Amino acid sequence: MSGARRVKVTSPQTRIALARGHRRHPQLLPLPAPADAEAARAVFAAQRRTALRTVALLGVVLFGSSGAVAALPALDRVSVWGLPLSWLVLAFATYPVLLLLALCHVRRAERAEDRGGAGRAGGP
Repeated sequence: MSGARRVKVTSPQTRIALARGHRRHPQLLPLPAPADAEAARAVFAAQRRTALRTVALLGVVLFGSSGAVAALPALDRVSVWGLPLSWLVLAFATYPVLLLLALCHVRRAERAEDRGGAGRAGGP
């Protein structure tokens, strides 16, 4: 086995890409200016507050819907399409609310980023 030669195995796409020679050379990113770093910290803090608010609302929605089902045992006695209404509430009513919560979170996070980047718009 001393005469066995090691073979490098790559996918055909990798071999084609390597043969073309279009590999970018790694470039170091420039260090941000102190004002940019401070703006980034402010954006991060605003997005963190938004995330904490979203997580709190997520808890309210999930525990609230479960609590509502537990507090209203009559939902178990009512059935729609052969399923208890409590199951339908948990399975179908909460997801649109969660989707709306996610969309609002993304919108608020993007607004915070836009407000943070607006101060740097005139810079290089």
